[in-house]
Amino acid sequence: MALIELANPTRFLSFSGRVQPWLIGATAVLLALGLYLSFFVAPPDYQQGDAVRIMFIHVPSAWLSMLAYGLMAIAALGTLVWRHPLADVTARSA
Repeated sequence: MALIELANPTRFLSFSGRVQPWLIGATAVLLALGLYLSFFVAPPDYQQGDAVRIMFIHVPSAWLSMLAYGLMAIAALGTLVWRHPLADVTARSA
């Protein structure tokens, strides 16, 4: 399947419906692994101690929020300029 074929909303929704359960499972496993490694395996910092572990949550959350705002801007541009129906769905979900 070529990437351009996913521009069709029917094909995209069919593909995303098939892939979504696998992605949810992979996300849950990797999130649990990352939280375990960051809170129980990573050693405390020599200056800040255990307070450095705040960055393991804060920094990825900040990056994710910036990504969401950027995605909303690009999707809104796609909605306003090209009137693509998936761009509106993407902006709302972001």
